[in-house]
Amino acid sequence: MENSRNILEITSKQPDPSALGLFGLALVTLVASSEKLGLSEGTIGILPCALLLGGFTQLTAGILDYKKQNVFGGLAFIGYGMFWITIALTWWFIYQGYSGDFTKQLGFFYLGYFIFTIYMTIGASITNRVLFYIFLAIDILFISLVCYSFDIVPQFAKLMAGVAELTISILSFYASAANVLNIHMQKDILPVGKMTK
Repeated sequence: MENSRNILEITSKQPDPSALGLFGLALVTLVASSEKLGLSEGTIGILPCALLLGGFTQLTAGILDYKKQNVFGGLAFIGYGMFWITIALTWWFIYQGYSGDFTKQLGFFYLGYFIFTIYMTIGASITNRVLFYIFLAIDILFISLVCYSFDIVPQFAKLMAGVAELTISILSFYASAANVLNIHMQKDILPVGKMTK
């Protein structure tokens, strides 16, 4: 009886949506990195992942975070969710045969997200080490994408973007698992590392 009461107490608490958002980020960056690292070809297979996992999953997590009064988490998930929806739509336009070169516009789009990620990285510096390292990897991803779009060492920039995405994926899977298991088990199964002051 005591056991069932404890389970009810755990499951009745307001859930933390971070695990959901991090899972979406982990999976979409895993698939996206495969193309940049030469393990798969084209972006048509990434499009549904970008739209649903990168986009709508993170949007959902962000809205739930805002409801919990978590401005940082809400902005992060909604901001990056909108990034993936925009990328998915851009790829869709390209596959529909719309003429024009999107490369330079995407370069400025990536630059804007690099600026956004810089101040989000500063915000992440007071959370935990895993989340902070995720944001550092996102910084590397966006500066690499900017360089690639503006034809600055494009092959190296694409490789760095792929490595950054794979790093984001691994760290996000870990952070998502830590969020779920540490709360569910009520102890630190997977440590995330506190930031020192």
